[in-house]
Amino acid sequence: MRPGQADGAELTDGAPVGDRSVPLWAHAFTAATATEVRHALVRHVADAGLAGDDAEDFVLAVHELVTNAVRHGGGSGRIELLRQEDVLVCEVHDHGTGTDADAVRLPAADVPGGRGLWLARELTGGLMLTRRPDGLTATVSVCLTGPDSADPGTPASAD
Repeated sequence: MRPGQADGAELTDGAPVGDRSVPLWAHAFTAATATEVRHALVRHVADAGLAGDDAEDFVLAVHELVTNAVRHGGGSGRIELLRQEDVLVCEVHDHGTGTDADAVRLPAADVPGGRGLWLARELTGGLMLTRRPDGLTATVSVCLTGPDSADPGTPASAD
């Protein structure tokens, strides 16, 4: 079963019905390439149609996950950007031993660090952590058809 897929979902040719994942970009990273990855992510997110504050928040969230992978996940990882219909999804895979749900809580103000996962969750449509035999995958998503993604040529409604 894929992340986010409901139990009992129908399968066709091995893929869940309605799952139209389109790979947009994938790249391995290390501490030395984390900034390069962030700049490339900005371009790919824009190409996918995400702009403005939503794009900036999404890129920051993913960068926090990349940084966590470098610091706590074995020093390297892999990023994958996908489009699933009107949702942009980013998976960050590392080789760390994983974390627990308490790691997503906001630490006290006098505690340095420890806010990366919390920021990723708060800045996106959600954060999912999946333990794998060889590490951890952190997944964030954002809807591409929200109010900030309207066509700039379309007048705003006067509701």
